[in-house]
Amino acid sequence: MKKIILVLTLVLLSNVTFAQNSEKAKALLEDVYTKVKSYDNIYVDFKYVLNNAEAGINQETRGEVTLQGDKYIANIFGTTQLFDGSKVYTIIPENEEVTIEDKSEDENALTPAKMLTFYREGHNYEMDILQNVNGRKIQYVKLTPIDTDSEIKTILLGIDVETKHIYKLIETGKNGTTSTFTVNSFKTDQPLSKTLFTFDEAKYKKDGYYIVKN
Repeated sequence: MKKIILVLTLVLLSNVTFAQNSEKAKALLEDVYTKVKSYDNIYVDFKYVLNNAEAGINQETRGEVTLQGDKYIANIFGTTQLFDGSKVYTIIPENEEVTIEDKSEDENALTPAKMLTFYREGHNYEMDILQNVNGRKIQYVKLTPIDTDSEIKTILLGIDVETKHIYKLIETGKNGTTSTFTVNSFKTDQPLSKTLFTFDEAKYKKDGYYIVKN
């Protein structure tokens, strides 16, 4: 009987610890969200690494994105993607081509506009390790998709404890692929051109670009 009581006590304590751990993680993520939403605009310069040892894939590149509300302009892999609030413009200088599409209706699609807030829905939360990175305390939160059919296994979100800014995101897929975003520079409330999120179709046509409208 004593053994049974001991086992039940350990189970209950572990559940309480997990619940507290989960609440701490959720509270930290809410702090990050509140901080992000307090800015008029955000500029992020980041390193992106895609790795799958089994498939022999190891790619590394640098990217940057400027966000203001739902609007954004992102540069990565030599391609620029612009969202003006209604349409997405994908500009590929190498091919001298621009593709124009309506905003995706897929609520689960992870766009640059959601990259700093996606974690608020559809995940279970759990506090993970605390790291010291060049004097900065980075607290990781482990996210597990609630949808069991998701192709994502886990996401580790590294948060600067002092600034409440996201420092690193490590996404592990069920196929063994790992995608890592590391923030090199995080700037807020920068002076932006009024035409930054405006697509000038005439300019690209003049430069000989092929315009594809879907």
